[in-house]
Order: sequence, then C-alpha cells, then structure tokens
Amino acid sequence: MTDLQEIGVRKIVAYTEESLIEGGKAAATPLRMFGVAAVLRNPWASQAFEDNLKPEILRIAPVLGKALTDRIVALAGDAAVIEAYGKAAVVGIDGEIEHASALIHTLHFGNFYRKAVGAKSYLSFTNVRGGPNCSIAIPMMHKDDEGKRSHYLTLQFAINDAPGPNEIVVALGASIGGRPHHRIGDRYQDLAALGSNETV
Repeated sequence: MTDLQEIGVRKIVAYTEESLIEGGKAAATPLRMFGVAAVLRNPWASQAFEDNLKPEILRIAPVLGKALTDRIVALAGDAAVIEAYGKAAVVGIDGEIEHASALIHTLHFGNFYRKAVGAKSYLSFTNVRGGPNCSIAIPMMHKDDEGKRSHYLTLQFAINDAPGPNEIVVALGASIGGRPHHRIGDRYQDLAALGSNETV
C-alpha cells in the first residue's frame, strides 16, 4: 500500500488549460495553467467534535504536500517555469470548513510547494464546503511579487464524483505566465499615485 492510500486518498486528478485567444485577440504567449487535486477520506467526518486536529494534520499534510507538489511540477515540466501559484480545499457536507483548512493551512503542506518553486509570496487560497462536481477555485498570485496584478489568476475545474460527504479535495494550482493582455498596471502605480502606503 502506498503512502497516499494509507492516508485515505481515493484518486488524484490533474487539469490543464492553455488560453490562446483572450478578448478576441491572439495571445503573444499563451497562458498555461495547471491544477492537481487529491480526493481523500475526511478523517474527522461523521464523528464527535474534535478539538485537537494536529495528529491527523501531521499524518496527512506532509504526504499530500509532497505528492501534489511533485505532480504539479511534472505537469509544468520544470519548477523554474512556474510563475504563479495557489491552493484550495473543498470539504464534503459531513465535514467542517475547519477540516478543509486544516490540511492546507499548515507549513507541513505548503512548504513543499514554496520550496520547490523558490517562492517568496504566500500561497493564496480558498477553503469551502461543497458536494460532488463543486467548483474548485484556486486563486493565484506571482510567486515572488504579491503586487504583480498580471498574475492575479483563478483556475477553476470540478471533479464529477467528489467530494463525497465524507471526503476532502485538496488542490494546488500553477501558471506559466500571466493574463495575456494585462493592462491594469501593478499595485505600486496606484500606491505612487495615491502618495501613500495604502493597500490597493
């Protein structure tokens, strides 16, 4: 039995898309985005309220972090070409949002991805409750520059049979490049125009 089977992973799903035309105009460089998701049994579902989630976090998160990172880097072909990244989790209806959060909001999960791509930015995220075929929305930002709006992206896909009521979907997203015709500038131009350090 593999490590993934031991932590209750039912299947791994990979998703890719390549945008060639945006706004009716051909992209000089097509935007390539990738997603990898694990569908696993929720270890806390259908049982009494659990105060201490840490034992299962420590058992599951590192295995998921390494497995999903290895797969998304393989989809990209090279960790160095990944420019934007993010993460997401969807918990089935018999679980809590906290269960989804537990598996992705820990350095035992995210550090595998951050280190692989040499990132400086935090991993943007979503964590929601949903059922089979629920949209998995992975918000992304530039791995090195949180203010680079060209790389504010969202990758969306769905898995027709997941999550089940007692499952969690955990996903990573990546992009090679930013939006094809980005033209709204970066956060820094707004800050300079406002003459302040306000967050925009």
